[in-house]
Amino acid sequence: MSSAMTSPQKAGAGFTTLREVESRVLWLSSAIIHHANRVRPNPSGLKVGGHQASSASMVSIMTSLWFRHLRPEDRVSVKPHASPVLHSINYLLGRLDASYLPRLREFGGLQSYPSRSKDPDPADYSTGSVGIGATAPIWGAISRRYVEAHGGGAGTGRQYSLVGDAELDEGAVWEAVLDPAVTELGEIVWIVDVNRQSLDRVVPNIAAEKLRGMFGAAGWQVITLKYGQLLERLFTRPGGTELRQRIDEMTNPEYQRLLRCDGQELRQRLPGAGPGAPRIAELVAGLDDDMLAEAVTNLGGHDLGALDTAFEGIDDTRPTVIFAYTVKGYGLAMKGHPQNHSALLTDEQMRELASRLRTDLDDPWRPFTEGSPAQLLCAHTADRLSRAENTPHRPPALPADIGRTPSGTATTQAALGRLLLDLTREAPEAARRVVTVSPDVSSTTNLGGWVNKVGVWSSAERPDWFADDAETILHWREKPTGQHIELGIAEVNLVSLIGELGATWSRWGEPLLPIGVLYDPFVERALEPWSYAIYAGGQSILIGTPSGVSLAPEGGAHQSIKTPSIGLEQPGCVTYEPAFAIDTEWTLLASLGRLGQPGGRSAYLRLSTKPVDQSLAAVPADAAARQRRRRQVVAGAYPLRRVPGAQVTIAAMGAVVPEALAAADRLAAAGTIADVVCVTSPDLLYRAVRARQGHEEAESWILDQVFPQERAAPLVTVLDGHPHTLSFLATINRVRTTALGVTRFGQSGSLDEVYRYHGIDTDSIIRAALDLAD
Repeated sequence: MSSAMTSPQKAGAGFTTLREVESRVLWLSSAIIHHANRVRPNPSGLKVGGHQASSASMVSIMTSLWFRHLRPEDRVSVKPHASPVLHSINYLLGRLDASYLPRLREFGGLQSYPSRSKDPDPADYSTGSVGIGATAPIWGAISRRYVEAHGGGAGTGRQYSLVGDAELDEGAVWEAVLDPAVTELGEIVWIVDVNRQSLDRVVPNIAAEKLRGMFGAAGWQVITLKYGQLLERLFTRPGGTELRQRIDEMTNPEYQRLLRCDGQELRQRLPGAGPGAPRIAELVAGLDDDMLAEAVTNLGGHDLGALDTAFEGIDDTRPTVIFAYTVKGYGLAMKGHPQNHSALLTDEQMRELASRLRTDLDDPWRPFTEGSPAQLLCAHTADRLSRAENTPHRPPALPADIGRTPSGTATTQAALGRLLLDLTREAPEAARRVVTVSPDVSSTTNLGGWVNKVGVWSSAERPDWFADDAETILHWREKPTGQHIELGIAEVNLVSLIGELGATWSRWGEPLLPIGVLYDPFVERALEPWSYAIYAGGQSILIGTPSGVSLAPEGGAHQSIKTPSIGLEQPGCVTYEPAFAIDTEWTLLASLGRLGQPGGRSAYLRLSTKPVDQSLAAVPADAAARQRRRRQVVAGAYPLRRVPGAQVTIAAMGAVVPEALAAADRLAAAGTIADVVCVTSPDLLYRAVRARQGHEEAESWILDQVFPQERAAPLVTVLDGHPHTLSFLATINRVRTTALGVTRFGQSGSLDEVYRYHGIDTDSIIRAALDLAD
């Protein structure tokens, strides 16, 4: 039960003051949208948009939550289309200057949807991508618990999600709800705005009973807030049982139509034609028109008393979902209309609303009178909800180079597990900040040694029943201090979690270094939520492994093609695809060093299970030369083989670098000299090209070192991925080029067969080089 409600809030006659605040929130949220669309000059004529109806359905819920139940340690994710309600509340609490209220969806003003990083007022979670904002508090709860278990500083607090009912169609919602770890998160509270409408229509059947059953089966407490207190009282009168049954059995469209009726029409439509119709007709005959109209719209999500009861009934031992029935557009002229999603009130309707709510369209942002009960409630709420500012701790120092030179044959995937173990010895403070997450692929992605070393995170310690089994290699020790989090096979959950883990530095001042590992083909499935996490300020590392068609025997189902260019194009992220173990170490250390701080960046590493002879890396023995090589690797590329009189350059990335070197050897034997460049980051090279052209701020020195003008030669590019990823390299010196890569679905077979099928084998590289050199 919430302990936030205090005596100043209870003062006055019942909910009189709170209703005054509720009315002002309704007005402000409507006026913010009205001003953006009908008052602010719009020379372009482009639609500004905003959602007055979607905001109106949330006003009562958010007013009750903020002004009676929310605590400073709580966090709230607000459904995207209710952002004007959040801004209105923040304005009343003194957290948003009035100058921003006319600037919804204006450049530099209020964002379309709540944004932690771009809005001028507080937003606990960025929302907007449907389903992702709803589930973010789940991963925020795990992140808070993780930080608290690893040194403290995150405290406690509920994590609220304000969710539109149509949002429950999103698969991301159910991937999150069904994860076994979620049932232990008693601080999770979802409030579903059941307004029975989507963008275009009244949804014929929301299937609320089915949804309640699904949440219940997942271990959630389910609270249904369907009717308000007025209707509940009517249900106790003669004919009330029949009235309840009639409304319960009514289809959504029929009910919504009642919202558009006056008293006379309601008396005709409401009784229906069933056996209880006479008793219902007799009941409604005793109500005047105003009471009858009020009763029809008296749903639980707009009844402050019913909302109080629901919030006070939350069981903090398990997650809770509250199904709060509402009217889309409640309190507005457009209430309940099937096409009200993007509808805007006219000037005349806004003036009528202003008159009814005792405000002024010509002075829309007028504050409450100083010293009035409503102003005092706002001031008291602002004081109660004030939070201490966090001073972010700097992430621990990381080494740039462990100092080892790998030998023999190894894979870049194996280098990941090796580096994590090295960190526990070489940089223990930094290693303690590392948290790995995977969807049931820890052993197959070489995290086994790390998991054995640091243990598996769990909200409570669990016995390891296989600890004494001699044949057990991967030890599953679950405890609150573990540093590996294993989720079910749901990539959206994984990237959403690492995004929240990567935001702890800004939420609680405690930086973490989160690394998510999944099969590279599924990066595309996880891209939207990960991109949104980056947008929201979460800094993390995503590792896709194994990748490409180099996982030859697995066939097309597990072979990635487009992911290299995805990394190149993703904002807020640096992408690497190393060829050798030492390159993996250096790029991963550099990526970890960018996390957990203002201005930090996420990273995507594409690793391989293809064994590669590590001597081919030709790591310089001289310390200064080694440092120069490391700097080039981290910057995006390095010259792997440079020969006087080169007639062609082969720029290769990742797993196919050995094929490029073999091609250069055979070309040399045939009299054609080739330089070989090892590309580690097409992303950074492309930014360097754009910086040289004056399009963005980035360092371009790497282009001079790796692709100097004096060594310009026809260029062959090759990678285990789509060829366009590296094709831009030819623009550096404006040379003739051929781009080799994968453009078709994969096939099962040996590595030689699959490479030959896709034209990225040694012979294909030689043929391309000879065509250019002639």
